[in-house]
Amino acid sequence: MKSVFTNQNNKFSIEDLQVFCEVVRTLNFSQAAQRLGSSPAYITKRIQTLETQLECKLFHRSTRHVSLTEQGEQVYELGRRILDSVIELHEELGVKRNEPRGVLRVSTSFGFGRRVVGESLAEFSRKYPEIQVRLDVLDHLLDLAQNKIDLDIRIGDVISPHYIARRLARNHRVLCASPSYVEEHGAPADLRALTQQNCLIIKERDHPVGLWKLTRRGHSYNVKVRGSLVTNNGEIAVAWALRGHGITLRSIWDVGSHLQTGALVTVLPEYTQEANIWAVYPERLSSSAKIKLCVKHMEEYFQRWEQEQTAS
Repeated sequence: MKSVFTNQNNKFSIEDLQVFCEVVRTLNFSQAAQRLGSSPAYITKRIQTLETQLECKLFHRSTRHVSLTEQGEQVYELGRRILDSVIELHEELGVKRNEPRGVLRVSTSFGFGRRVVGESLAEFSRKYPEIQVRLDVLDHLLDLAQNKIDLDIRIGDVISPHYIARRLARNHRVLCASPSYVEEHGAPADLRALTQQNCLIIKERDHPVGLWKLTRRGHSYNVKVRGSLVTNNGEIAVAWALRGHGITLRSIWDVGSHLQTGALVTVLPEYTQEANIWAVYPERLSSSAKIKLCVKHMEEYFQRWEQEQTAS
């Protein structure tokens, strides 16, 4: 199929490509206008102009549905690369002038974002004030490209091979409960006994609900647990555990201080779950100056953080 970009008379603007790519992400002209801070009429005009310049139809449109044409899909793939190259050029020039700038979109989970990632990004912002950091905390994983996320800071070792992942710190999850719960219900002697306990279940970003994947002496086990309390917020689950409501599976970074004070105790301590901390980003952003700077900062920050966790 002949490329729509091969016509030497084509003269399209970067702004029109940006509008087009935003419409593709939302498949809704009104939503794209809202995200770009403009009107639907303006979006429609820019798309019509781009279609005229490229001499092709980009969208199938009806009163209720918007979808890409075959040529629209081609324009999106090539146009996105053009936009990424333009952004990369601006970033590289900014770095060479020692003035990195632009928007950096970061996502992470609720509790970890509030207690750790937020402070790390605040430090980064002080070092590079011309980079505007936008942090989203979420209870689920996103398609980074589809949602225009540059960098995801996540806990857990299951990562799509389509992404680049840099480990920032070691971490693992442990089974724990309050002494009062253990005294009343007894500590489980094995995994079969664990299934009979009241477990505080968290809807993790990267795990099926109620399925705990544990490791013992190099062997992996899947345990389907049940419980009367389920939440998508780890801080709530820890609060429930502290009040004696059941057994929870939480990262050592989160419950380490409670284990040290005795407010929580481990059960089945030989079983753990690897849950290291990673910086994850799309391959297409591998040469992004903003990503390189932020990941380097994160590595240095988490190296200090990990040492503090070990010392405490």
